[in-house]
Amino acid sequence: MVREKVTVSTRTLQWKCVESRVDNKRLCYGRFILSPLIKGQADTIGIAMRRALLGEIEGTCITRAKSEKIPHEYSTIRSNLYGTCGAFICARGPGYVTAQDIISPPSVEIVDNTQHIARLTEPIDLCIGLQIERNRGYRYSIKRPNNFQDGSYPIDAVFMPVRNANHSIHSYGNGNERQEILFLEIWTNGSLTPKEALHEASRNLIDLFIPFLHAEEETLHLEYNRHKGTLPPLTFHDRLAKLRKNKKEIELKYIFIDQLELPPRIYNCLKRCNIHTLLDLLNKSQKDLMKIEDFRIEDVKQLLGILEKHFTID
Repeated sequence: MVREKVTVSTRTLQWKCVESRVDNKRLCYGRFILSPLIKGQADTIGIAMRRALLGEIEGTCITRAKSEKIPHEYSTIRSNLYGTCGAFICARGPGYVTAQDIISPPSVEIVDNTQHIARLTEPIDLCIGLQIERNRGYRYSIKRPNNFQDGSYPIDAVFMPVRNANHSIHSYGNGNERQEILFLEIWTNGSLTPKEALHEASRNLIDLFIPFLHAEEETLHLEYNRHKGTLPPLTFHDRLAKLRKNKKEIELKYIFIDQLELPPRIYNCLKRCNIHTLLDLLNKSQKDLMKIEDFRIEDVKQLLGILEKHFTID
């Protein structure tokens, strides 16, 4: 556990993590402060951040399980099956089946590989295919008899990586000089840290407000550019150089890569290298991008095509 003494700035707005701990593989806690705020601002930010933390962050979850030998989720297959999690399970009894026995795609990481799945009491083969989805919020599965005819059944899905979030306010000062400190407490399920959750929730909130930052004329200009014809061929460096020249017209630092509808693999590669905005991306050369782990020349070409789709490069 990490705990730091809280110090309050009287000049610029600052945030800080004052407590951080990992209770177990599926429970992480973080406590953050933001100050100084004038009266009323802490509540405004706190309410918005809590809603964004609980409802705007995507998570990965099992939504459906399938096995030819299991007609429904409560069936007994000469053993006791308690539930499933993961991507694909293939095990042989007798013995215990845990998340460690899951065969998952490279893009999926199991948070707790000790999670109990089943206990096989006889020497049988257990094979279960699982459907994994990435979404947000909570989805209640509607379980009807016809849902189990193909050997699969739906599973209630809790996509939210943030298990709980609270905010509190501390006021200090006198009269017109009264100010506030915002305290944010975040509990996550281990798939991301509280600090990562706070960062992602903040990005999602910013994305929601970005349209209000652009003048109506600029919005119309961007919409017009999206419908222009094919652009003349240029090298990667030349095309990005052309786009950089337009950064006075377009506030590149307010355009986040989340808005570009990038393929998940390209998006994750850029995020790992702290490339969050279009300006961050344009400050990288093709050579810089090729140094990114798992980033290929095909990805560079695809990325350029996406930029051409969203912006004019002439």
